[in-house]
Amino acid sequence: MDHGRRAFLHLFVTLAAMIAWPQRPHADTPASSPDLVTRGAYLAKAADCAGCHTAAPVPGKPQPHPFAGGLPMGSPFGTIWSSNITPDTRYGIGRYSYEDFARALREGVAPGGKRLYPAMPYPSFSKIDDDDMRALYAYFMHGVEPVPQAAPKTRLPFPFNQRWALAFWSLAFSPTKPFVPDPNRDAQWNRGAYLVQSLGHCGACHTPRGPAYNELGYTESSGAYLAGGTNDHWHAPNLTGAAGAGLGRISAEDIAAFLRTGHGAGLATFGSMVQVVEDSTQYLDDRDLNAIASYLKALPAKGSGGTYDAQSPSARQSVAALRTGDDERPGAGLYLSTCARCHRSDGAGVAFKYPRLAGNPAVLSEKPDSLIRLVLQGGRPPSTGQGPEPKKMPAFADKLTDTEIARVLTFVRSAWGNDAVPVTTRDVKRMRDAVAPAVSH
Repeated sequence: MDHGRRAFLHLFVTLAAMIAWPQRPHADTPASSPDLVTRGAYLAKAADCAGCHTAAPVPGKPQPHPFAGGLPMGSPFGTIWSSNITPDTRYGIGRYSYEDFARALREGVAPGGKRLYPAMPYPSFSKIDDDDMRALYAYFMHGVEPVPQAAPKTRLPFPFNQRWALAFWSLAFSPTKPFVPDPNRDAQWNRGAYLVQSLGHCGACHTPRGPAYNELGYTESSGAYLAGGTNDHWHAPNLTGAAGAGLGRISAEDIAAFLRTGHGAGLATFGSMVQVVEDSTQYLDDRDLNAIASYLKALPAKGSGGTYDAQSPSARQSVAALRTGDDERPGAGLYLSTCARCHRSDGAGVAFKYPRLAGNPAVLSEKPDSLIRLVLQGGRPPSTGQGPEPKKMPAFADKLTDTEIARVLTFVRSAWGNDAVPVTTRDVKRMRDAVAPAVSH
């Protein structure tokens, strides 16, 4: 055999060995231990990695594999599909070095220079410290089962399919500095700030975004941070100390309970937050839940929205009128016949079953999007290890017209001391067209 053929055969055998190489992490994997993997599993829950990187279950089909990707996420530019982040060496991240992994999470850049869309919250993950990043890497390389399954490719229209342009987006909008504790705050506040700003990436939903899909702030120093944001037709409410549409009237204990069970202060989780509680926050320990609650309670009031005054003359009048059925305001009759059975005539709901509507920050939100979508499509609170059995809310898209939904929600936003802007028929029609186009008006 001549020298050229021997060289070709050597190259062929080498390539074949690389292709058939066992599914194991990159050679420069940092040393790991069972404790590090366990720690990484906890942090992966805190970051809600499974919530985005696991496909939604389909009735009649096998349960989707955790972390194998395939979940569609709506954006103003089109559908973005989550990727496979199992340690599979072909379809997942099995060949990622620690440096590859850290760069993808912190900078949104995959091996080979591929830029990730900001549906991946790398602006928040840039604040993850080195110890936590190494624990996460150990978990995904040693604690997650490889799944040889390709996730659907994201195919956005031009010009949004030009990923190279995201380098300029990151330069303009994405922070790169790690979290720095505030020496003027105690350890609990700093722990809560770290979790909310980094792993929890709460701002990805609860902070309004600019025209470039950029969050308008990443820390409490911003006037817009956690003041409420809209994603995929859900309006994530204000998490600052605003007394009406925010957390100003909610205690730290109730915030922690809300994150643990989906219920707190007579409120219940709904919409996209249900999966966050089910996949993430219910697994956090009391120390971290209390730290998050402490940090949120320390945020000054920001943003706008409705107000609540249970002692106002109009509040007392509406409660009395609804008890006797004498309220003649538009939407009052619909509320009594359709909603009062669960939420009660005084809007107080039933603890751990049906949320209160009187003084509910979600009811008082600046934008009524979530209320409209919930009435159209129905929903349920989360199923958690320590929470009550979920009580499902029925859908009313085929039972109420756009005008009726607008009237009953306007009533809810103005009864019992609530004072928020009315809901219009146009608001309802826009939401119906966006989320339930097959339903007749």
